[in-house]
Amino acid sequence: MTLLRQAADLKPAGRPVCLAIGMFDGVHLGHQQVVRQAVADAEQHEGAAVVVTFDRHPAEVVAPDRVPALIYSLPQKLRALETLGLDATLLLHFDHAFSQKTGEAFIRALAHDLGRLQSICVGGNFTFGFQRSGNVELLRNLGRELGCTVHGLAAVSLDGQRVSSTRIRDAIRSGRLDAAQQMLGREYALAGPVIAGDRLGRTLGFPTANLDTAGRVLPPGGVYAIHARVDGASHRGVLNLGHRPTLNHPAPQLRVEAHLLDFAGDLYGHEIEVTFVAKLRDEQKFPSLAALQQQIALDVASARRIFAG
Repeated sequence: MTLLRQAADLKPAGRPVCLAIGMFDGVHLGHQQVVRQAVADAEQHEGAAVVVTFDRHPAEVVAPDRVPALIYSLPQKLRALETLGLDATLLLHFDHAFSQKTGEAFIRALAHDLGRLQSICVGGNFTFGFQRSGNVELLRNLGRELGCTVHGLAAVSLDGQRVSSTRIRDAIRSGRLDAAQQMLGREYALAGPVIAGDRLGRTLGFPTANLDTAGRVLPPGGVYAIHARVDGASHRGVLNLGHRPTLNHPAPQLRVEAHLLDFAGDLYGHEIEVTFVAKLRDEQKFPSLAALQQQIALDVASARRIFAG
C-alpha cells in the first residue's frame, strides 16, 4: 500500500479510482465493510482502491473541547488499513484552512486531482466538510454529475447493536476487551512510542518502558500480563496502568509502563504495541518502595504462570 500526502501524487495512469472516505478510528468491522466495497469496485473495474483519511481527528481543530479519546494511534490505523488490500491511502493534513472547505469543494478537488472517479464509499451516516455541509445525499448528487457510483453503506450490527468507534471506546474503558475485539475484528492493542520516565522501575530491579498514549482511550487501571511487539518481535511482559499511588506524588500523572520479561536493550523512541493477556490485579498503594518491589516480583511470577499455561 502506497502512502500519499496529496491526491495529485496518486497518478493512476488512466485507471478509474475507487474511494473509501472516513476517519476510520479503530478500522472496525463497519469501516472494513466500507473499505472492502472500494476494493471490490476497484477489482471489478480494474481501478485503484484508495482510502482517504486524516492525520488527526477533525474535532482537534473544529471542537478541541470535544475531542474523543482515540482507539488507535496513527501508525496503528495505517497498519490496519494496509491489511485490507488497498492500493493507496491518501493521508490528508487536517488544519484550520482545511476545516473551512465545504463538502462539495472537497469532493470536487479530489475528482480534479485523482482523475476519473469510479465510486465513492462511505458509511450511511457520514458527514464531512465545513459545518458538516456534506453527506451521502450530496455525494449522490455529485456522483450523478461526475459519473461515479456512491455507496452509503449501512452500519454493521453485532449483538443487535450498531458497531461504532464510540461503542468500542466504551468497551475499552470498562475493561470489556473481548467485546472491543469482536467489534474491531482483531485483537485490541494499545501502541505508543517509548518516552523517558523517572527510571524508578530500573531502581527496583524491573526496568520499564514508559509509553506515550496521550489522547488515547485506555482500559481500567491495574497490572496486566501482556504481549508486547517491538520492531517485529514479540515479547512477554507485565504492564502497569495507573497513577502509582505508592510514590505520593502531589500531582500524579497517568502512566502506562511495560516491563518486558527476559529483555535487555534500549527502547527509547521505539514503538511498542501491547495486547492484553490477563488482568493480574488492581492498582494499589503500598506502605513502602520495598513492599512495592516485592509485589512487582509476585506480579512477574503470576504472569509467567499464565504464559506457561
